[in-house]
Amino acid sequence: MKKFLDQDFLLKNETAKTLYHDYAKDLPIYDYHCHLSPKEIAEDKSYKNLAEIWLGGDHYKWRVMRSNGVSEDFITGSGDDYLKFMEFAKTVPLTIGNPMYHWTHLELQRYFGIDTVLNEKTAPEIWEKCNALLSQPDFSAKSLITKSNVEVICTTDDPIDSLEYHKVIAADGSFKTKVLPTFRPDKGINIHLETFLPWLKSLVAVVGYEIKDVPTLFQALTSRIDHFHSVGCRLSDHALDAVDYSTPFEIGTGDIDLSEATVIFEKALSGEMILPSEITYYKSVLLNFFGKEYAKRDWVMQLHIGALRNNSRRMYEAIGADTGFDSINDTVFAANLSALMNDLDHTDELPKTIIYTLNPRDNYVIGTMIGNFQGGGIKGKIQFGSGWWFCDQKEGMIDQMKTLASLGLISRFVGMLTDSRSFLSYTRHEYFRRILCNMIGQWVEEGEYPDDMAFLGQVVADICINNAREYFKL
Repeated sequence: MKKFLDQDFLLKNETAKTLYHDYAKDLPIYDYHCHLSPKEIAEDKSYKNLAEIWLGGDHYKWRVMRSNGVSEDFITGSGDDYLKFMEFAKTVPLTIGNPMYHWTHLELQRYFGIDTVLNEKTAPEIWEKCNALLSQPDFSAKSLITKSNVEVICTTDDPIDSLEYHKVIAADGSFKTKVLPTFRPDKGINIHLETFLPWLKSLVAVVGYEIKDVPTLFQALTSRIDHFHSVGCRLSDHALDAVDYSTPFEIGTGDIDLSEATVIFEKALSGEMILPSEITYYKSVLLNFFGKEYAKRDWVMQLHIGALRNNSRRMYEAIGADTGFDSINDTVFAANLSALMNDLDHTDELPKTIIYTLNPRDNYVIGTMIGNFQGGGIKGKIQFGSGWWFCDQKEGMIDQMKTLASLGLISRFVGMLTDSRSFLSYTRHEYFRRILCNMIGQWVEEGEYPDDMAFLGQVVADICINNAREYFKL
């Protein structure tokens, strides 16, 4: 029987062990998509206890605690921090088969040097030891990033953000990690949601002039794209829960008449009901505009497809969005996604694009879609993004990578990202690297690929970091 979480965790053959320990283990991390707080990095935040750094903002942990019957007071509520931690500790042993068990113990080992498994009995000792370490200067936000050997971090930022904290971070010559913004304009695209008008009001305040139609909206958004670019941004991100897109111009012309989109925009301003067909048309015009602007600047466009958000209205009204009440959507999107990419590609204005799907049912849809629009002399111009959110676990990662390998070139894959709000989540890159090395190692051991360790080691290093360096050019 193998020891739990030993040095060869998840590495089931000798080739895998060599690939991981000799080629992958010590490589820097390129975290090109996450939800870390730039403010906490800029201020080099220290954390008062393990509950704050571990449970604050982590909806993965919240979901398993709810499934264990824990009261919301001790999840997102006003309950005592120690009692919140104890409720999590009681839940952890029950997460057998869930990535939470691995993530939890990897973080305890790598950051706190604790090999003891977490449960109700060991929790008090672990609480005390971790809190004593967290009180030390080398456990601040920047220190944890440095300890994790992170080369680049790309946060997720709204177009109205001043990016002041990114500027503060960049001015700190002693901090070597690049922390760059990512342009996330979802609130400006989702014209039908209650967040649209308040967001538009904020955008008006930022740009300093009235936004009365779609041309002036484009003017404002272009100015914000330029601002982000000046602060080092080279990526955008779009949450396309459903791919609402239909070609917004007459086929063959490529010219969009903005008057129709403006009529829809004016209806939103006046509070009128917008029809589903109008929502799709407006979103199509915006997505086409954004894609072309990104291509001009050699940005990477990320498309996150397939979330069904805020399923519990009761809990959304009580504690808001992004609190663990989202799940996988099952909409059909292949034709709409193809239309979006084809419209941009037809005029040679399709930017480098990473497509993520939350529904593993659609892995083969994405795996084949990316092959339609490769080219331009760019290695892996269109990427199938890493296993995302609910697929960010062993089976999900393996499924995504095997699909990519079967249908394209996994050797050009830009690899893993944390998609996390936690400064302790960088162990997920280790988790990914071990899974990657084991998968390739298995192919070699079973005679499906030659035992060329130097070449395979280069492929592993490329997927872990080199491909991302070349692709994002940050």
